[in-house]
Amino acid sequence: MLDSQTVEKPLTLMKSQADLRKEVDASGVWSVAQIEALFALPFNELMLKAQETHKTYFPEGDVELATLLSIKTGGCPEDCSYCPQAARYDTDVKAEKLMGLEEVLEAAKAAKAAGSNRFCMGAAWREPKDRDIEKVTAMIKGVKALGLETCATLGMLEADQAQALQEAGLDFYNHNLDTSEDFYRSVISTRGYQDRLDTISNVRAAGMSVCCGGIVGMGESREQRAAFLTQLANLSPYPESVPINHLVPVAGTPLAEQKPLDPLEFVRTIAVARITMPKARVRLSAGRQELGRAVQAMCFLAGANSIFYGEQLLTTGNPEAEQDRALLAELGLKTKKSSKAEVLI
Repeated sequence: MLDSQTVEKPLTLMKSQADLRKEVDASGVWSVAQIEALFALPFNELMLKAQETHKTYFPEGDVELATLLSIKTGGCPEDCSYCPQAARYDTDVKAEKLMGLEEVLEAAKAAKAAGSNRFCMGAAWREPKDRDIEKVTAMIKGVKALGLETCATLGMLEADQAQALQEAGLDFYNHNLDTSEDFYRSVISTRGYQDRLDTISNVRAAGMSVCCGGIVGMGESREQRAAFLTQLANLSPYPESVPINHLVPVAGTPLAEQKPLDPLEFVRTIAVARITMPKARVRLSAGRQELGRAVQAMCFLAGANSIFYGEQLLTTGNPEAEQDRALLAELGLKTKKSSKAEVLI
């Protein structure tokens, strides 16, 4: 027979889990402790909660396909420890000039033909100059005219620059927090955490949607991963798109020898992101190739519903489009704006 103490502990635990969502709904704010509690749930229970949330807010279960093009590669003055585009690191990435308008539009046409819904343009700048904004706005207008959603990631933005991008028709601006505030200085010293929050604020004030996430597996603790997701979930409003990157160690960067994150911990991160930001598109981004098909399938089960699609993701490899389409078809997943899974075959 079970004694009273043995019974009391699971009953208390069950009560705290049942009250967790209710408490958040009432306050509108997640605490790090609450998100740590989600991470600590038994794996099957966490996955079930994530699936229930996903089905409630995305009943179609579709997957958004986004293509990312590096329109200006390398030569960045920042010191992000994970990034091969930093000028100070000795990597295979060479500095290049900003691509021309026609070259960008040809890439956008190819992305649309391959089935992408959103076309993202990334530039390795600390922040763009006004003359850069003029060139990028022409690209935005051209891509919009093709019928694609547009996204850009150009570094830090001033309020007037954000407004110019919005007036050109930019739908989303990507600016990642990368990690938790207390781990941030272990990775980056040339840009402050508040700088990132200020850019997100400028993007919101200009009326654009926010794409904001980060990188896991850089040596942070689970508590720091929880703190990172807490920061994202408590943005008001939280991002419409949340890219979760799995670190790809690159030779020549300070994180070249970083040990990979346990795959199940990555899946847990996706599930917690889904639960805490239920209406967001949670995107599998860098590192998918290294995760393999089985882990990617678990990530979709955990609520991921967006991927970067194509052969290249800025300067690191990405599963080829045909492989992605084959995996989605095998899993019976539809793509955004598609009515039947058969269109993937």
